[in-house]
Amino acid sequence: MSEPVIQVEKPGLLTTIQDAGRAGYQQYGIVVSGAMDPFAVRAANLLAGNKETEAALEVTMMGPKLKFLKDTVIAIGGADLSASVDGREILPWKSVLVKKDEVLSFGAPKLGVRAYLAVAGGINSEPLLGSRSTYLKAGMGGIEGRELYKGDILEGGVPGAPLKNLAGRVLKADMLPDYQGGRRIRVVPGPDDWAFTDEGTEAFYSREYELTRDVDRMGYRLSGPVVQHKDKADILSDAVTMGTVQVPSSGQPIILLADRQTSGGYTRIGTVISVDLPLLAQMHSGSTIMFERISVEKAQELYRNREKALKKLALAAGI
Repeated sequence: MSEPVIQVEKPGLLTTIQDAGRAGYQQYGIVVSGAMDPFAVRAANLLAGNKETEAALEVTMMGPKLKFLKDTVIAIGGADLSASVDGREILPWKSVLVKKDEVLSFGAPKLGVRAYLAVAGGINSEPLLGSRSTYLKAGMGGIEGRELYKGDILEGGVPGAPLKNLAGRVLKADMLPDYQGGRRIRVVPGPDDWAFTDEGTEAFYSREYELTRDVDRMGYRLSGPVVQHKDKADILSDAVTMGTVQVPSSGQPIILLADRQTSGGYTRIGTVISVDLPLLAQMHSGSTIMFERISVEKAQELYRNREKALKKLALAAGI
């Protein structure tokens, strides 16, 4: 069962429906897509009383203006984009009761790039291959495969509990991501690290790189010291994932993200660990980063710790 919950009065710069992504179809060339900041959308859903895999709105930089068509509970995760409801400030990482006919607006970005609006009951749109995520380049998912337009009516599901029981939840301080300080990005080396010279590898892990203007949901192109190849940059097309760091013949790294292709033909010097992907999602053009080598075992430990924290949040929310 679903019913209208939001009317779009202004769509913002880029607002799309996203969830955990369209997993299990890469062998057919179908892109995973999904939220750029997986932690933020999962946490926002849990704060709103939803399963963490429900669809939410991904709001980029300049947010939309949304009118609520019924009483509901919302939670915003990720960036602080100066959200307010009828002039009342709405802080990220907290669930809030909103009333019918109230309007959610966004102002100047304070911290981060992408915010995630979760609504009690989730955002309902026609699922495609098990996901509601929007993949703009192929016109798949969400609402007709596109970003939100003025006048769109979004439907929501049934909240998992009475609204009064859902409002007022707050993410604990020890779970808050450090978007402001996250400029050192940890990477598991390989699988093609053999393809680079010692000097190239040293430059990659010891020097600073800047996000160019060529950044979007597919990936980030970086500018900085050249990562030298021993021979050539091309390989037989092979699998890539969210966080894969490719190095083409220019020697300038490319980090693949949510809307990445399913395979690639450039050498892969490493993969950004999953717990650091949210930090990348909240960076903008001109941001600088440094890469840090980390073992698979340490990356797995950090991943398990994050999953335990999210599980505790789900249990505390009765989900």
